[in-house]
Amino acid sequence: MSTPGSHEFEVSASETVYSGAILALRLDEVVMPGGRSAQREVVEHHGAVAVVARDDDGRIAMVRQYRHPVGRRLLELPAGLLDGGPAEQPLDAAKRELAEEADLAADRWSVLVDLVSSPGFTDESVRVYLAQGLHDLPTADREHEEADLVVEWLSLAEAVSLSLSGEIVNATAVASVLAAAAADSTAASLRGTDESWTDEPTAFAARPRR
Repeated sequence: MSTPGSHEFEVSASETVYSGAILALRLDEVVMPGGRSAQREVVEHHGAVAVVARDDDGRIAMVRQYRHPVGRRLLELPAGLLDGGPAEQPLDAAKRELAEEADLAADRWSVLVDLVSSPGFTDESVRVYLAQGLHDLPTADREHEEADLVVEWLSLAEAVSLSLSGEIVNATAVASVLAAAAADSTAASLRGTDESWTDEPTAFAARPRR
């Protein structure tokens, strides 16, 4: 038996159970401490980006959007998948999503926080940016759920209050709002946009497209 904290969790076998348009389900056989193996189901997913876009008055742009799995509209941040191809950079994806969902561009960008969404079963990770120096863009063409999307401007204090009251429940939005409030209160230095992203998912993007 290895010392706790030192075991190498090697994968002895792996099988793809399902591979679709936005995710794949993989079944791994993982060597556990003591030599036994256990099966672990892993959902591979594109990486994602989200944006806390703050105007000169300190308000943040949020979007109210229908989410079919939960059957209702949620108050979220402008966000989207890194599905623009292998050459797409996270910052470029964030700029695209801010334009497509909120009709905004920004002059100044920094990394607010990195999130691993649910590491018990998926490799999905989200990089959240702080965008400042905002200016309006022409209204984007939107389809599907995004055609019903509504942009709402909230003060950071309002967003914190709605997160704590259960009105904002999207995990990325809650974590990002609280991170922005913590950064304000501590005057923390944020990372540059060229900082490495340790947990950026790559497995699903590397799969051959059908």
